[in-house]
Amino acid sequence: MKNNFDRTVSCLADHKKYDLVDGVFLGDLDGPLKALIRQDFPKATNDDFICSEHLVHYRLLKMDQMIAKDYRQNKKLNRKLTRVMENDTYQMVDVREQLENSLTFGQKIADAVAHFGGSWPFIISFISVMILWILINTFHWFGFKFDPYPFILLNLFLSMVAAIQAPLIMMSQNRAAEYDRMESRNDYHVNLKSEEEIRVLHSKIDHMIQQDSPNLLQIQKIQTEMLGSIEAQVGELRRLQQVLDEKVMGSQITEKTNNKQDN
Repeated sequence: MKNNFDRTVSCLADHKKYDLVDGVFLGDLDGPLKALIRQDFPKATNDDFICSEHLVHYRLLKMDQMIAKDYRQNKKLNRKLTRVMENDTYQMVDVREQLENSLTFGQKIADAVAHFGGSWPFIISFISVMILWILINTFHWFGFKFDPYPFILLNLFLSMVAAIQAPLIMMSQNRAAEYDRMESRNDYHVNLKSEEEIRVLHSKIDHMIQQDSPNLLQIQKIQTEMLGSIEAQVGELRRLQQVLDEKVMGSQITEKTNNKQDN
């Protein structure tokens, strides 16, 4: 309790007498630290005094609790991230490489035909052959006239080319559609896995911003209070040393004066 007659008060923890500068009253402490002290001393009031020695113990205990809480939360988030990584057993694949390695000889021919049939060289060469065919059978060039007008044999060859080329192009298009389906499925799993990882990383960042940073600031505040308490004690010691020096000097002066009077 406070003592109105001198500068000494009784400590709540060990009931010894201390100077006011050697501690603080509970009413001057933060709520969490005050609650931690009242766990050991339920009947303590704001007017009770606690010395710096025991106050340091509770401050360190408070910092240990905050650090342990942050450690548990970070460990929980790390386990969650590990669980997300382990649950997705889908292996990312190179779709193009997988399809190319599984190509049959017929599929390669179909791709080559579709590739050549959709190019300008095929169109130019095809038109050139048709024009040459018509000119030869119209003007009897080189003495040939094997397909006179209306070019029935040419129409037959065109129909045969279209009938053969169409299924080959469809085969190639089916392979392209299969490639797109595999690529889409692979992208879906990649995006799903990335989304889960990003969600957990967001949780970690939110934890750092909302809890870790305030706790670090709280720890720095506690450290500053401890340094302030130490500085106050050092200042009081200097004051007491100065008072003691003044008393010693006064005693020496009094002693010298008495010696002179005796002589």
